[in-house]
Amino acid sequence: MNEFPDCPVCAADSVYTDGSVLICPVCGHEWSAGEQDPATGSVPRDSNGTELSDGDAVTVIKDLKVKGSSMVIKRGTRVRSIRLTDDPAEVDCKIDGSSIVLKTCFLKK
Repeated sequence: MNEFPDCPVCAADSVYTDGSVLICPVCGHEWSAGEQDPATGSVPRDSNGTELSDGDAVTVIKDLKVKGSSMVIKRGTRVRSIRLTDDPAEVDCKIDGSSIVLKTCFLKK
């Protein structure tokens, strides 16, 4: 099947290679196979690599279906006052009165 590792940002298993660079088609993240990725460190980063902190306002960069609901978060939705979680790849926020956890690879500051 796929001999490449899962994406360190969004954990997608559809990673492919372009020369010596691994690329995730889901979130667009690129990294070298042997390199320790800064996005997997303890500092949460958005899709562009910008550091995130509590209370930041971010924008959703892709239409997201909410699991267990018919709700769809549209691209361009502005999310205010995010809260960081223990996992640097996720943030907690409120959208339309619902508390939701979003992956940072689908956000930009």
